[in-house]
Amino acid sequence: MRRKRTAMNSYRPRNLLSMITVGIIVLMLIIVLHVSSLRLSEKKAQYDKKEAYLIEQIEAQHKRAENIKEYGDYTHTKQYIEDIAKERLGLVYKDEIIFEADN
Repeated sequence: MRRKRTAMNSYRPRNLLSMITVGIIVLMLIIVLHVSSLRLSEKKAQYDKKEAYLIEQIEAQHKRAENIKEYGDYTHTKQYIEDIAKERLGLVYKDEIIFEADN
């Protein structure tokens, strides 16, 4: 039993120094990981804002595409042809009465 005590007594100073060194290294790793996680959180927040903006833009483009499709369908109707003839060419039907304001 005496032999074990002697071995333990000679081992303690080196063990204590090693434990302190390992503790410092672990503490430094924790600090580095914490700083890195903060930076990643900031980047994630920026990417979330950018994603929301892009989703909004996609929705706007879908609405625009729908409006363009509706306008394309409208341009193939008889009503469109009549509207253009009235606006640009000044054409009217025989039975229409035109009123003009005096300025």
